[in-house]
Amino acid sequence: MKLNDIRDNDGARKGRLRVGRGIGSGKGKTAGRGQKGAKARSGVSINGFEGGQMPLHMRLPKRGFNNIFAKDYAEVNVGMLQKMIDSGKLSADGVIDHAVLKGAGLARGGRDGVRLLGKGTLTSRLELRVAGASKGAVKAVEDAGGTVTVTGTKTDAAAADS
Repeated sequence: MKLNDIRDNDGARKGRLRVGRGIGSGKGKTAGRGQKGAKARSGVSINGFEGGQMPLHMRLPKRGFNNIFAKDYAEVNVGMLQKMIDSGKLSADGVIDHAVLKGAGLARGGRDGVRLLGKGTLTSRLELRVAGASKGAVKAVEDAGGTVTVTGTKTDAAAADS
C-alpha cells in the first residue's frame, strides 16, 4: 500500500446535490423551492417579517436596560470559604485573593474580581484581598480574627502590586 493509494471508502463522502439542473435530476426547474413568491427567489430574508404587520418582537412591551458599565464580580460567601477550608481544598494560611479562590473553584467568572458576602459562619482566621465586601462579611472575618483588604477592582489591585 502506498500513500497515493489511500482514499475514503465508497460512500463515505456524499457529493452536494446540484439543484436546478434538468428534469431528470428530480430537483430541476424550481429546484425544490416550490412555485413563485418571495421564498422562491434569491436574497430572501424573512425572519420576524409578518407581511407588513407590526412584528411580534416590536409589539411586546420593553422593560429595563443592560448597564454596560456594571461591574462583574464573582460572589463568594464566608460560609463557602469555611466549607472549603474544612474539606482541605483551600488553605487558611497566606493571603487569599481572586487567583487562589479561582484555583479552589469558588470564584467562577468575575472579570472585576471577587465580592465577599456574609452568608454562613466563619471560624478560621483568614487574610483576604478582595475587590468588594459587604459589612456583614467584613464583621464575620474580623470576629474570627482575620483581616479583609478591599482593593476596589481587579485592575486597581494589579496597579497596587506594581
